[in-house]
Amino acid sequence: MRLTDYTDYALRTLMYLGLHREQLVTIREISDAYGISNNHLTKVVHQLGLSGMVQTMRGRGGGLRLAMEPGDINLGAVVRLTEPDFNMVECFDPVRNDCVLAPTCQLKDVLRQATQAWLAVLDGVTLDQILSDPKGLRHSVALPVLRLMPAGNKKA
Repeated sequence: MRLTDYTDYALRTLMYLGLHREQLVTIREISDAYGISNNHLTKVVHQLGLSGMVQTMRGRGGGLRLAMEPGDINLGAVVRLTEPDFNMVECFDPVRNDCVLAPTCQLKDVLRQATQAWLAVLDGVTLDQILSDPKGLRHSVALPVLRLMPAGNKKA
């Protein structure tokens, strides 16, 4: 099973926000940190905002932050929210199924069970759990370092 880029971006956005809970974060910061399209990320953030997982604040000084505790954000729920479907094979979609094996095929049942098992694993994981090594993750996705001037060199 492969996740869409959309779901990948949603998960990465939640991870970024989870790592930077002490401040508001902009879409530009997240897109720069991951090297992904600002436009794509805007769509993802919009959906996460509608879901209630992310709080968005517009205007000067605005930004994003988690609207829920990381322990309350379930990865299975995020994946279900952001994936268009879980049709691993043609026969999962009765409207588009033209497979001649469909009436007697046992493979579809095995693949359906595999998909359910995959989702069950994600259902057992929260954002908090995947942020269990914040130092390592922060090092990988660091915000720009603020350069402070020494106290004696302040400009008026």
